[in-house]
Amino acid sequence: MSNKLFASTHFSNGKIPLVISTWDAGINANKAAWHVLRNGGRALDAVEQGVMVTEAEQGCCVGLGAYPDRDGYVTLDASIMDEYGNCGGVAFLERIKHPISVARRVMEKTPHVLLVGNGAQQFAVSEGFPLEEEKLSDNAKKAYEEWLKKSQYKPVINIENTKKQNSYVPNKLNGLWNHDTIGMIAIDAKGNLSGSCTTSGMAFKMRGRVGDSPVIGAGLYVDNEAGAAVATGVGEEVLKICGTHLIVEMMRQNIAPEDACKKAVEKIVKRNGDKIKDIQVGFLAINKKGEYGAYSVQSGFNYALCYTDDNNQLIDAKHVLR
Repeated sequence: MSNKLFASTHFSNGKIPLVISTWDAGINANKAAWHVLRNGGRALDAVEQGVMVTEAEQGCCVGLGAYPDRDGYVTLDASIMDEYGNCGGVAFLERIKHPISVARRVMEKTPHVLLVGNGAQQFAVSEGFPLEEEKLSDNAKKAYEEWLKKSQYKPVINIENTKKQNSYVPNKLNGLWNHDTIGMIAIDAKGNLSGSCTTSGMAFKMRGRVGDSPVIGAGLYVDNEAGAAVATGVGEEVLKICGTHLIVEMMRQNIAPEDACKKAVEKIVKRNGDKIKDIQVGFLAINKKGEYGAYSVQSGFNYALCYTDDNNQLIDAKHVLR
């Protein structure tokens, strides 16, 4: 598959089937998702299997190999949503390797949408998910020890792209990191949409902090009649505008995916004033026609697009701030 980088366009030609996902981690995730889609599989299976690749990568900062909260514990959030409007999520989940799969079990086997903390872990274990060892990865341990010297918290925008070049960069960034997320949305050969989102949350966050990723309508939303959207960035800002629900509702009004993402980003920019220079949020969207788009607050956000066996490309999203 090609990893050629190119600029996004205002309008996209519809592609069915299609999968898109956030950041460069999406390249590997898309490969697993595309394997499902190319064989006529369901979009729901594609978006689960795709992000499981990222959750399992110890060198990546999603999953149990990620940076901990300020008390030294890795806590994970995830959500998933299918073409029927069914959805499930987990938050503040510890010691489970694949939170996205637990989120799917919540969707399919409980009357609830969101389970958190010990309850989410108990449910996962009851469903046969093994409890992993409570141990930080080598990179996370080094980063946490460095962070403890000052114990300051200040997110750094686009940190996903900085860390891909050097997984341990406390000296360069003064020990400060942002969140880490992979979001994925797909449309299958039958024209059905689904989405997933999984994250370790903001590095060195307050114990118990939960962002937008497990919250349906914030970090992820799917409506099979209109489209699907997923978010990455400072989760608090996405939560405050119900970002992905907003985008899907705009697509319902025949607004192009890229334009819908841009309007959501502009809403975040407007409400933050001068503070916006320290904030990054990016959105991805697909409509029912297989048209796709993305937009972000700052430059530096990119996403992976795959719609054929030899087309798996990393695309620079357009952005509001110059």
